[in-house]
Amino acid sequence: MKKIIVLIFLITTMGLTFIFHSSLGSRPDNKRWKEFETSKQFNKAKGMFENRKAEVVIEMKKLTIDLKIMKNWFYGGKGRVPTKKLAQVKPDLAEFLKPSTDLKIIWFGHSSFLLNMDGKIVLVDPVFSVSASPFSFLIKRFQKPALGLHELPEIDYILISHDHYDHLDTPTIKYFINKKVKFITPLGVGSHLIGWGVDKDKIIEKDWWETASFEGIDFIATPAQHFSGRDGFYDNETLWASWVLKSKNHNIYFSGDSGYDMHFKDIGDKYGPFDIAFLESGQYDKRWKNVHMFPSEAVLAFKDLKAKKLFPIHWGMFQLALHSWYEPIQKIFKLTHDEGIPLIAPKLGEIVTLGKHNNVEQWWNQSIIKRDSKGLDN
Repeated sequence: MKKIIVLIFLITTMGLTFIFHSSLGSRPDNKRWKEFETSKQFNKAKGMFENRKAEVVIEMKKLTIDLKIMKNWFYGGKGRVPTKKLAQVKPDLAEFLKPSTDLKIIWFGHSSFLLNMDGKIVLVDPVFSVSASPFSFLIKRFQKPALGLHELPEIDYILISHDHYDHLDTPTIKYFINKKVKFITPLGVGSHLIGWGVDKDKIIEKDWWETASFEGIDFIATPAQHFSGRDGFYDNETLWASWVLKSKNHNIYFSGDSGYDMHFKDIGDKYGPFDIAFLESGQYDKRWKNVHMFPSEAVLAFKDLKAKKLFPIHWGMFQLALHSWYEPIQKIFKLTHDEGIPLIAPKLGEIVTLGKHNNVEQWWNQSIIKRDSKGLDN
């Protein structure tokens, strides 16, 4: 009982502090609300964006808001955090930036990755802070990123899927305020960026099925089944999206966060086949199944999209669910192996060149400490 009281006190204290925290971002102004009303995804009566199945977020919240889950969050689950550093390499940026018709990728863990796409550098859902939270002691990253912000090459475009903390990071965005970069986001997310000091002329917002074209690359906002919000009070006032990146040489899909639904087939039919699909396949739980995918559902989405290679994301850097940190990749590896699906699962920081043969080393097994019969680590 004492632990529950401590938990409630901690949550209350954090909540009061949270109200005054700058990382909340900014709500859309009245002008933006008027613009949202033209979106098919916006419910004018409720003043919020909705999924195709509007009830999924309500159902998810009913299942997840209780004291038992809070207790499990702090005390439940095994192996949720690595006990030693995950395999990580320092990428050779000269090699990464070398002109090529091949797509080049550097994954930083979770859903943050860097693309060299026809010579243009695209940074996706970048989170370089010590935590995916407004509080540095909560949801801490497992280890420092393979590159610090100051070590990144010049970025042409930053692509954002939605405004949750593990995808939209305030300090990371602020680092780019004075950089020559364009921010491409779903509707409403630009309000946060403007509040943090980004020039509105650098921000491009799109609704589902809308396209932003720059320097030979089409950035197409496509549906996802998820939700948004940064403070727990004003949810779904900004849109969430998956993205298609299409150029002369490449056709890429990025899921953002999404539960499994018919939109994957719709996207595959309209824009597939894809050279590669970056698909969420970690941080899952049956209680939030409607807004996050299990590994088996990521495989279904891969097939719906008519993709050629699967790159699992949303795992390997933050503790956001009760399963072990390595369960998602072990499951997705077995599923893809059994079905003969080409899997790309590099070490953190490792450069992947899509046109070359990519071996999967199962490096995660080296980072799992097993116990012998006496209970000793080995």
